[in-house]
Amino acid sequence: MDGSIKDIMSDVSTSKIDPNFSSGGGKDLFGEHKRRAWDKTTEARCDFSYLLKLTRRTDVNFITIWKKSLYGRTLTDIKSDPAMVSHFADNIVPVIRETLGTSLAHGGWCIVTSPKRRHKEKNFATMISERIAAELGIPFYEDVALCRTKQRMNAVFTLNILPKEPNVIVFDDFVTTGNTLASMKRLLQPLGKNLVFFAGINNKL
Repeated sequence: MDGSIKDIMSDVSTSKIDPNFSSGGGKDLFGEHKRRAWDKTTEARCDFSYLLKLTRRTDVNFITIWKKSLYGRTLTDIKSDPAMVSHFADNIVPVIRETLGTSLAHGGWCIVTSPKRRHKEKNFATMISERIAAELGIPFYEDVALCRTKQRMNAVFTLNILPKEPNVIVFDDFVTTGNTLASMKRLLQPLGKNLVFFAGINNKL
């Protein structure tokens, strides 16, 4: 994976990527108190200005293609629009291809996403992951992990399905603290899986 990271750093224009790892603070706009109230005036927004970025947070390196903005569509609006599923997938697929390069072409890859918490059926990240898998021609495992709690913070994951592929793309639609990605890392890496992390929106300014 070291080679893959070097490839993306060299291939992508420096005007579109921030090569500096960051783990700074920032207000968590997905905090439980705000999600419970669904206050649209404070909800996270994104205007989908392209900004490819490699970030380190909560002991995980992940690549995002957009960043939270002061103006734009709210999280609720984004997730309720079916057209946004293809928008996310169509934009992240080329980044995955460039990052993994020949490694992806040689096979042995699959894609997973974070567990459902409040959705019994397919959630937004699941639908995007299905689309990514179809475009890349790799398997998607829907319920690799199960979450014991419905809260976003301090979630505890348990293994439900172990992918047979040695290389796993972990995708999430939004990343704030990075705790969800870190939980997936703690779950799968000890089982010998090689992991690479991608997300749609980096939810910190």
